[in-house]
Amino acid sequence: MNWQGWAEIALTLGLALGLGWPIGAYMSRVWNGERTWLDPILRPVEKAFYGVCGVDPNKSQGWFGYAAALLAFNAAGFLLVYAVLRLQGVLPLNPQGFGPLSEHLAFNTAVSFVTNTNWQSYGGETTMSTLSQMLVLTVQNFLSAATGAAVAAALARAFVANRAEGLGNFWADLTRTTLWVLLPLSVVVSIVFLALGVPQTLDASVMARTLEGGEQKISLYATASQLAIKQLGINGGGIFNVNSSHPFEGPNPLANLIAAVSINVLGWAAFFAFGRSALAKKEVRSLAAAAAIILSAGAAALYWTETQPAPALVAAGVDASVNMEGKEVRFGAPASAAWAAMTTGASNGSVNSMHASYMPLGGAVQMFFMQLGEILPGGIGTGLASMVVMALLAVFVAGLMVGRTPEYLGKKVEAREIKFAMLLVLVLPLSMLGFAAIAAVSPEALKGLLNKGPHGLSEILYAYTSGTANNGSAFAGLTANAPWWNTTLGLAMLLGRFPGIVAVLAIAGSLAAKPKLQPTAGTLPTDSGQFVGLLIGVILILGGLQFFPALALGPIVEHFQGPAAVAAAR
Repeated sequence: MNWQGWAEIALTLGLALGLGWPIGAYMSRVWNGERTWLDPILRPVEKAFYGVCGVDPNKSQGWFGYAAALLAFNAAGFLLVYAVLRLQGVLPLNPQGFGPLSEHLAFNTAVSFVTNTNWQSYGGETTMSTLSQMLVLTVQNFLSAATGAAVAAALARAFVANRAEGLGNFWADLTRTTLWVLLPLSVVVSIVFLALGVPQTLDASVMARTLEGGEQKISLYATASQLAIKQLGINGGGIFNVNSSHPFEGPNPLANLIAAVSINVLGWAAFFAFGRSALAKKEVRSLAAAAAIILSAGAAALYWTETQPAPALVAAGVDASVNMEGKEVRFGAPASAAWAAMTTGASNGSVNSMHASYMPLGGAVQMFFMQLGEILPGGIGTGLASMVVMALLAVFVAGLMVGRTPEYLGKKVEAREIKFAMLLVLVLPLSMLGFAAIAAVSPEALKGLLNKGPHGLSEILYAYTSGTANNGSAFAGLTANAPWWNTTLGLAMLLGRFPGIVAVLAIAGSLAAKPKLQPTAGTLPTDSGQFVGLLIGVILILGGLQFFPALALGPIVEHFQGPAAVAAAR
């Protein structure tokens, strides 16, 4: 560890948070239908979409109608992705000559991209045609991200409403977020990546001559455009099997920094957009502060673990002060630690280092971040929504302590809201731990493991944690392209995405129907340092009580096995 490494981590995290504020103000204007500088170009396009689809953007939907439209749209997206992947072999723009995906892999991949997870049981450059990458996978990177943002927009309207029935129009929120936010930012970032050396071509491959004088076939794709939206949309799915560890995605340190910052910037922007739209800027700063504190602590822990000597090397008598296994040697431990924290704190899942190669406690931090529900800052909109649910639970706990009905942002928090909040909180351990427990004793599932013992359990737990949290990263070593893993991970992704979204929209509908109250002397201040501490406590206690036993059997046991192996070797 050194000051340069700490400065690099602080710069990466600070840039994402700092850039999120002005982008969030702009995003709020888009959600509210206010005028922006892109209106002369995009308003006609928006109207054309509404005309073709028969949508009235001014017609507000109740929470049930909003949720039904969201679910129907995503179901149609799943069917389209699945059909294209199954028919890939006979569709055009397939210069690689790839055949169709199997039923279980197509199911897993379609669910993965529709749920904004981007879990990949396949090697991108050896499985997906150019058409599949561009027509369905890249498009879903936009639409799944816009779906999450729409949830945050609806939730913001619920807090400013006064006995209202509607939350806005899902189709308008989806269209505006895609046209005004995701597309323009992706174009700009794609051009920047192009200038920094990231390829963008429809050619299938290029032949290169190796140092030994032989020839090597190197796969090519429209990489720059896919890289931009995979990071900005907090998706994470890569064209290449090694994701952002591939030199085409990270040709130099500046490209690596921009990609890392892009992972979190729109997640933070959703926080600030919610604050502006819900007229709660001070309160949202408390939410962002709580998330930033936990994220920074986790990044520091990762940097510390990865600058310790690996026990296996110590036992072998090798002098190595930094654990560089599985890391990009050009970027080192600081860039890897910052990226790992940001990608697991968000629902991104892209990697520039192999997470299975981290020290056991480093792997535990990454799993714990995802088990918190992807709120640091999580996905675009969905992370903010989950954090608001945590805030509702925090004020409810505080209300129980003083014996009064809790309030948050001028709305009373009562039994209905807490019941739906607990649905969102409890579905995570149900899926993560439930599927992991079944897989740990299933002979069919165990065939996919590379390692036995605690690390093998970590592979299982990490997979279902990542799938349920809609993250998509994985511990290398697990062979997931098999019917058991593809099917159960697909179900875990669905459980992690849509029940929570429906619960949040139900909470929003309940809050919108309530009167807007003015704060009184008995109202708990939710913009203070005290509330930040309370919120962090609620988040950590929920995560710790539910997941610590499982982590203790996996990465924590593995951590204590290391010193024991060193002692035995001596």
